[in-house]
Amino acid sequence: MHRLGIARSASNSVRPSKDKRFTYVLNDGDDTKHCAGVNCLAVLKSSKPDRSSYLFTGSRDGTLKSWELNEEDATCSATFESHVNDAVLVGENTLVSCSSDTTVKTWDCLSSGICTRTFRQHTDYVMCLAAAEKNCNIVASGGLGGEVFIWDIEAAFTPLSKSGEAADEDHPIGTNGSSNDISSQTYLPQGYVPISAKGHKESVHALAMNDTGNLLVSGGTEKAVRVWDSRTGSKMMKLRGHTDNIRALLLDSTGRFCLSGSSDSMIRLWDLRQQRCVHSYAVHTDSVWALASTPNFSHVYSGGRDLSLYLTDLQTRETILLCTNEYPIQQLAMHDDGIWVATTDSSVHRWAAEGQNPKKLFQSGGSFLAGNLSFPRAKASFEGSTLVPLYREPTFSINGIPGIVQYEILNNKRHVLTKDNAGFVKLWEITKGVVAEDYGQVSFEKKEELFEMVSIPTWFSVDSRLGNLSVHLDTPQCFSAEVYSADLNIPEKAEDDKGRVLRISIVIKALGELKAHRSRLGPSRKAQKKRGPEKKKRTTKKLKNIFI
Repeated sequence: MHRLGIARSASNSVRPSKDKRFTYVLNDGDDTKHCAGVNCLAVLKSSKPDRSSYLFTGSRDGTLKSWELNEEDATCSATFESHVNDAVLVGENTLVSCSSDTTVKTWDCLSSGICTRTFRQHTDYVMCLAAAEKNCNIVASGGLGGEVFIWDIEAAFTPLSKSGEAADEDHPIGTNGSSNDISSQTYLPQGYVPISAKGHKESVHALAMNDTGNLLVSGGTEKAVRVWDSRTGSKMMKLRGHTDNIRALLLDSTGRFCLSGSSDSMIRLWDLRQQRCVHSYAVHTDSVWALASTPNFSHVYSGGRDLSLYLTDLQTRETILLCTNEYPIQQLAMHDDGIWVATTDSSVHRWAAEGQNPKKLFQSGGSFLAGNLSFPRAKASFEGSTLVPLYREPTFSINGIPGIVQYEILNNKRHVLTKDNAGFVKLWEITKGVVAEDYGQVSFEKKEELFEMVSIPTWFSVDSRLGNLSVHLDTPQCFSAEVYSADLNIPEKAEDDKGRVLRISIVIKALGELKAHRSRLGPSRKAQKKRGPEKKKRTTKKLKNIFI
């Protein structure tokens, strides 16, 4: 079990503002491995020969993991808990991530999981980030609300206090189940406002920035590439040519050339000085979701929904199929002479890429010339002109574990039957947070044998979006069910005595941790003013009753 937290309903939520949701995540697998698709990658290269490089992987399972890379293996050195949609490295030891909880967070990437800053400005899911390689303070974020913000992470951060007094009730503790070191977190001081690049009317899915950080490009569901002056947030130009959503963007170091990948299966090269598309590359047969380039911007690696990883010479248009994956490719990251590939699977693979001299890969033959239109490329594929990948197996893999894809709550409202994507069926005891029975690879129809002819009020809900089993307790519904103490094996209680289901060890422990955090932080000024001393006493008494 991990990631305990309480989240207050958002202001635009349909639930009453007083309702709270308590969430805990159950996991009986290896916590050092991902159990859902990997959304993002970032590589921290060692500046000294005797030090290791690090790979950071953000997954749909709600964790961001740090991997220490050695010649023959990769060791999980830390787990940063947060819903991660994208992540970028800034400077030598700062990792920036964005999340579906509408926040942007910074982390000490060489620590065991310390969140150093939380930026709250977006009103919807934050989907993408971009950072300036030479200007270590500038980061841009974009999301589904059509908002693009440019942050100076140094100017934005002024410590409010050493004890983290800023974490008041307006900033939920452990948002979406996160349980990071609350006392060490700090929030944006009042008065700081990031630069806003206004102009997007729809969702933003891709961002890119040049090395100095003075130029920003963005794209999304509007099918156009927008170019911004990141110093002021003013729009410089709008480039049209794609016929579907833009999912990936790259800028060269000088900021003159831009590469874009789209759901229309095309890759386009834009000359920002001429404000036009100078080349189109029909390489893929489906959506292009990920791009990575060589340091001199002469070749581009591309992957996407068609499961394929291609290398294309931007000048000669020569293209070669490097490999095919079992799952769609979501992001790419160059590392020395290899390229890390993240897919919708929980594993991450490293393929040979000859990053310093990619022209070597074309010497083996099997290349083709990328066309200007997507139709000839797709037609050739349908007619059976199958390409042979250059590589069959990756040079290295960081394996994940199977994630839960199907579940069923049983009538007794204590057990949940689950099935993972490897076909294993398990029975979970919710009140204890453990696997009660592992049935192995059997039919999920086994659930019919487990249903009892009972009717118990629903006191929790579950989902498997993280690849694990997330259990949600909503007030006041979580107080509506009762169970015999004998069924919970509670000592010193009569067999016919009934106790509220909330009084289970797993939730009591979590509420105890929350109470300890609140006692260390003390009530916020806003909370004191709002509740008053009498209401504070009643709340304390109510908490004490829970722990009976």
